[in-house]
Amino acid sequence: MQSLSKLCLGLAALVFSASSTFAAEKAPLKIGYVNGWDDSVAATFVAAEILQSKLGHTVELKPVEPAIMWQGVARGDLDATLSAWMPATHGEYYERLKDKVEVLGTNYAGAKIGLIVPEYVQAKSIADLDTYAADFDGKIIGIDAGAGVMRRAEDAVKEYGLTKIKLMPSSGPAMSTALARAEKAQKPIVVTGWIPHWMFAKWKLRFLEDPKNVFGDAERIDTVANPGINSKAPEATAFLKKFSWGADEVGSVMLEIRDGKKPEEAAKAWVEKNPERVAAWLK
Repeated sequence: MQSLSKLCLGLAALVFSASSTFAAEKAPLKIGYVNGWDDSVAATFVAAEILQSKLGHTVELKPVEPAIMWQGVARGDLDATLSAWMPATHGEYYERLKDKVEVLGTNYAGAKIGLIVPEYVQAKSIADLDTYAADFDGKIIGIDAGAGVMRRAEDAVKEYGLTKIKLMPSSGPAMSTALARAEKAQKPIVVTGWIPHWMFAKWKLRFLEDPKNVFGDAERIDTVANPGINSKAPEATAFLKKFSWGADEVGSVMLEIRDGKKPEEAAKAWVEKNPERVAAWLK
């Protein structure tokens, strides 16, 4: 009996040792995202949940500014980011660092920036803003000064010769609050914005037409990685190459976070509700 007990203990130790070795083989990963960008938070936390719960990696998420995010991936301080807006918004970063990073794929197609209004607003194009300036109290509600969409909005005011309406910098949350108040009162408002964003899941909105193409063509959101990830975590790399979703999917996660769920909770709930989608990415 004593010999049998020793044998069992020996086997248990061997199994534990093997499982520990297996766990150790799963390299920890660091992923950067843009803090304050709802789409960046949603995609990053969902990808991290899958990497952890399905592939066994430890994932550290780093909220950073775009320039630091790109530099971090290029240096290897970050393994990847799912928040590369291409080809315009982050095009300058890519041109400077393209020899040090690898584009794994597009995780969201059809991204766009521009001036956004509720469906009930009469103005159809940016050129109409002067005509309806009084309806908007002479204001375009913006986000942080210096943001890519704000620089384009400044250009739009000049290109379209708008003289009766001014661009007002604020912040992402302040813009969202102003939009919520306007929607509740069914009052006209024009804001700087982009898709994917939770506000498109909550209200009926549209972009003002931009015949001069000041805001550029539709963009995409790419997953960009440090080349070292290929050998460091091949299964994770294969998943990140396949991870791609649509407006309704990312919008639902963003809206849950907006309504009070922690990002990790919203991500876990989405993964649990969409097993077939997740399985397809992991094939």
